[in-house]
Amino acid sequence: MAGTGRNILVIKHGAMGDVILAQGPFQAIRDHHGDARIVLLTTRPFAAFLEKSGLFDEVWIDERPKLWQLSKLIPLIRKLRRGRFDRVYDLQTSTRTNSYFRFFPRRRKPEWCGIAKGSSHLHDSPMRTKIHTIERHIDQLKVAGIETVPPVDFSWAMTDISRFDLPDKYALLVPGGSAHRPEKRWPAKRFAELAAILAGKGITPVLVGGKAEAEAIKTILDHCPETIDLSSKTEFGDIATLGAGATLAVGNDTGPLHLISAVGCKTVVLFSKASDPNMSRPRGQDVTVLREDDLANLPLSAVLDSLGLEK
Repeated sequence: MAGTGRNILVIKHGAMGDVILAQGPFQAIRDHHGDARIVLLTTRPFAAFLEKSGLFDEVWIDERPKLWQLSKLIPLIRKLRRGRFDRVYDLQTSTRTNSYFRFFPRRRKPEWCGIAKGSSHLHDSPMRTKIHTIERHIDQLKVAGIETVPPVDFSWAMTDISRFDLPDKYALLVPGGSAHRPEKRWPAKRFAELAAILAGKGITPVLVGGKAEAEAIKTILDHCPETIDLSSKTEFGDIATLGAGATLAVGNDTGPLHLISAVGCKTVVLFSKASDPNMSRPRGQDVTVLREDDLANLPLSAVLDSLGLEK
């Protein structure tokens, strides 16, 4: 197996959607390097979740210190150097992670698959900024000799969700999104109307989100009391398990939709002009993208049509 006995570092920070889209490449790197020691450098929110995947021998947390935070930066530099990595896969390819290439002394620089100047496996395709994240990762890995990226497998992520006592037929609604990007959210009243229609058809609406969605969630619950509120009650693995068992899911362009769609759930994801689905849409077996420059103008009928439902 290629890479046997080598020390490999994979860098992927997040956000959630980006981490989910990197699952296939994570699997490909493990397949390619067999029993190599593979370390993942990621951020704290994803460390415990990704440890469960079994794809990494170690998961290191990157606090992403500022250049002037020497008390944190110097230990990071030392840790990376002591890792004695033979190859680094920089799947983040940010200004920050490019700078990590310079942390290694010239005589002991690892092979570097990324876009940092001086990379041994430089991904310099002019298309890298014009294609979806998954295709970009696939193209980048080919530069390093990894020709195949397998279908994603999140079976390791599944949890016991019996504590939620859900009915057999339920639909996931994800009304949230980036707190600082309200333009990426379909109006809560539209989600509320959708919830009522689903409940009327015997499909229990189930809400997924966090504290940032409290106002939207209250609007939905007030309009459709049959809705089950799981906001702030789920971990990443719970979301995967909920998605695997759901009849359908509808939500904004936000992290949980990536995981829900990746496990095979019939998903409708709503995009505004604030982001480009061609670059970052959730992927899965049955994903429909609806896009409207201003999501306030996206009618409920468009979502119902995509789901094959009527009022």
